[in-house]
Amino acid sequence: MRAAILEEWGKPLVVGEVELGSPGLGEVRVKIAATGVCHSDLSVQKGLLPWPVPAVLGHEAAGEVVEVGSGVRSVAVGDHVVISWVPMCGTCFFCTRDQAHLCITYRYLLGKMDDGTSRISKDGVEISHGVNSATFAEEAIVRETAVVKIPKDVPLDVAALIGCAVLTGVFAAITTARIVPGERVAVIGCGGVGLNVIQGCRIAGASTILAIDPVESKRDAAVKFGATHTCAPDDAAGMIMGLTDNIGPDAVFEVVGRAALQRTAFDLVRAGGRAVMVGAAPLADEPSFPSLGFLFMEKKILGCYYGSCNPRRDIPRIIDLWRAGSLDLEGLVTDRMPLESVNEAFEAMEAGTAIRTLLVP
Repeated sequence: MRAAILEEWGKPLVVGEVELGSPGLGEVRVKIAATGVCHSDLSVQKGLLPWPVPAVLGHEAAGEVVEVGSGVRSVAVGDHVVISWVPMCGTCFFCTRDQAHLCITYRYLLGKMDDGTSRISKDGVEISHGVNSATFAEEAIVRETAVVKIPKDVPLDVAALIGCAVLTGVFAAITTARIVPGERVAVIGCGGVGLNVIQGCRIAGASTILAIDPVESKRDAAVKFGATHTCAPDDAAGMIMGLTDNIGPDAVFEVVGRAALQRTAFDLVRAGGRAVMVGAAPLADEPSFPSLGFLFMEKKILGCYYGSCNPRRDIPRIIDLWRAGSLDLEGLVTDRMPLESVNEAFEAMEAGTAIRTLLVP
């Protein structure tokens, strides 16, 4: 089958033929209908988020089950599914405490299946399942716990984005930050995840949503998804204070993944407010924060991993919101490209000209 392979950090992906084995115990083979190009994939490609290479990247996808391994019970051949890049064992310390997104069982396998091997190979050499999913390919083998069955009337290209950008953004607002009606918020970064943070804040009832981004087209898009105000970064401090009676917002979301912007989120949030770190910063980044800001101002920093979501519970919730017209999924897709254009999709994302590009293998 064809797949986009990262052979070396910092190098373009190479689309070529690889061998995909059969699903093992508790594993599912999925024919990929569409897969979103996420900034985390770009960070892996650049080596900012280290991952074993060679690897097939991609982790935001939907498709049809074409084969199941032994012991699989929750899905069957022919089912439509969304892939979750955070499998959940259901029995570890975190899974049993309603923190399944922090599941410890698979966290350190780094692209291997439960038996310590990969199902992907080329010329006898194993290739890692990038971000535990490897969806930049015609087909993928993932754990049963990494797929969620969806109704067949949900278009698979629309469903593809649910698995990362939508879950992460919407539930960063609803679950991590616990936005309540009437709160005033700011969102730094209006890419695919940032726009879904904005949607989540709107759904949760935020009265003021300030979208901050240097790219005008992204600010314009933010308004379509629910932002009440927008500004460039240089104008953020003044705009925020003017919108919040010189108090500051109840929550500020950093959705870019830069240490300097994480500090900005902390500085902008009001006393007693929440600075929510959603963006995936490079491994070596270490932001600094003033200690007295914690003591005398009670500012809170909230880490946000995958929107603190439970995919099995929350993917159906996303679909219900979409059906009700409360959540825009179609508008997130700015382009569709063949798998061979994966590097061009990365370039468009870096240039700020794309919200989400779908690769259609």
